[in-house]
Amino acid sequence: MEDSLQVLRKDPLFAPLIKKYGPPVLVRDMGYFQSLVRSIIYQQVTGKAAASISARFVGLFNEGSFPTPWDVCAKTIEELRSAGLSGQKAKYINDLATKFADGTIREKDLNRMSTEDITEHLVQVKGIGVWTVHMFLIFTLGRLDVLPVGDLGVRKGMQSVYKMKELPTPKQMERKAKPWRQHASVVSWYMWRVADDIKLSPPKKTKK
Repeated sequence: MEDSLQVLRKDPLFAPLIKKYGPPVLVRDMGYFQSLVRSIIYQQVTGKAAASISARFVGLFNEGSFPTPWDVCAKTIEELRSAGLSGQKAKYINDLATKFADGTIREKDLNRMSTEDITEHLVQVKGIGVWTVHMFLIFTLGRLDVLPVGDLGVRKGMQSVYKMKELPTPKQMERKAKPWRQHASVVSWYMWRVADDIKLSPPKKTKK
């Protein structure tokens, strides 16, 4: 991480962002299965609602700690839905748990795989797409070279930082990223912060 910051501090676009937002926080302290379940729960709902559903989901299990894949497999879809999950998300989590439990997802091998292999390995789970894999690579495995080209926040951040008229396409993002491609996860974190500031900024007043 520090190596990435040293490189990015030399870039006039990123030096002020590092000074403003400080060092990024990327890795969350949670297991692989928990991280992927969390990603499914948080899809297309507000953070507050997702946190409530996540807490009720954990509460379905007697131990009160995050369940194992085998614990989840022992629940019916209806039982999973009682936590507030949609029927579709309950099926996604059940499929994820099944694939962890039966060895389809080789948990012990994930950290040794290439980014491409991890992507191919995880998208076989229903409800897990490339964006979810990118978040897993950044925040669970701590990979520093991930550029989530499909993430709206990263796209908006790059549009602002590079003063682009429109949201960048994946190809444009890759071209811009060439000087810092090995540090793309760190840059993405700063793009999210920039995008958050854009959302919080009051709209500009137009002259009457």
